[in-house]
Amino acid sequence: MKLKVIFIALIAIVSCKEEKESEKVVNNETEIAIKVIDSNSIDLEVYDFNGFEKFLNKNNNKTYVINFWATWCGPCVKELPYFEKLNEAYKNDDVEVILVSLDFPYLYESKLKPFIKEKKLASKVIALNDVDMNTWIPKVDVNWSGSIPATIIYKNDTRKFYEQSFTYEELTKELNQFLN
Repeated sequence: MKLKVIFIALIAIVSCKEEKESEKVVNNETEIAIKVIDSNSIDLEVYDFNGFEKFLNKNNNKTYVINFWATWCGPCVKELPYFEKLNEAYKNDDVEVILVSLDFPYLYESKLKPFIKEKKLASKVIALNDVDMNTWIPKVDVNWSGSIPATIIYKNDTRKFYEQSFTYEELTKELNQFLN
């Protein structure tokens, strides 16, 4: 068990990269959410993949921007302000930004929640807590290596997957393809 935890931690740390790629996503299952509430009144929805999967498959004419990130990933933290700016700029255009934290559960109270509060994140932040990465990563995108940051932009059945970091200009350019 210790070896498995060390292996997962090592993969997570090594996988934080900035390269580019593209394309799609898969669907369906059940729903389990755990609300974690601390004394600082930051609600954090925590899902296993089956519960999280609903966020990948909404079919309601809204455009979703889903970013996978973690507080320990430098490129992820660097691009977060761009997602926040996008969330604010497009809030009246049926665009929803969802920030999916892949932080380790033991860091929710000591790192993730203080980070959310300090950065005043206005986008929806949820935590994905499912250690079976080999099962759920290909369900997000068959070509995803598991590296973060990674982003999905989709509207109904049209979706694109990005295993890269974004500038604000790149992010708006990609989003506008879904709005036109």
